[in-house]
Amino acid sequence: MASVLSHPAVPLAIAAAAGRARVPRRLALVACAASVLPDALGYWAGDPYDAPLGHRGFTHSLFFAGALALAGAACARRLGVSPRSAFGVVFLAAASHGLLDAMTTGGMGVAFFSPFSNARYFLPWRVIAVSPIGIGRFFSQRGLAIIRSELTWIWAPCAAVAALGLALRRSAGDRPPTR
Repeated sequence: MASVLSHPAVPLAIAAAAGRARVPRRLALVACAASVLPDALGYWAGDPYDAPLGHRGFTHSLFFAGALALAGAACARRLGVSPRSAFGVVFLAAASHGLLDAMTTGGMGVAFFSPFSNARYFLPWRVIAVSPIGIGRFFSQRGLAIIRSELTWIWAPCAAVAALGLALRRSAGDRPPTR
């Protein structure tokens, strides 16, 4: 899995690229929570790894991301955006979790289509070094290698997306959307 430190990189990049008018701070925080929730529910619940509700199972699926996005859309008014915006941002944040995990060098793959299929998949490019579980293991040579891998394959591309979005917004006069 990608580490809990790196899963929020995607929603943070979305928020930075879109700007605070389109992704207010509350929505960005909810999106960051949605990006780490799959591990909180899937792994920490204690189900066996290869079980449908185990790590990288149902909580890493596109269906689960859609369910979280619907909850986000239902709270859109409190998040300061339209239901469509809340759905889109939360969906991308939650779905990115499984996509990042499917790019790692370890594990059993991701059940993208659960609950309809428990087959697990990896993406064709598996470039992110699989993260150890637990904070203590980050304070080692392997932990430093994981951090370097995530900086290269997660944070750097997310920073590029954020910078591109910022540049596009500035060139367009940073007009906020109409609601």
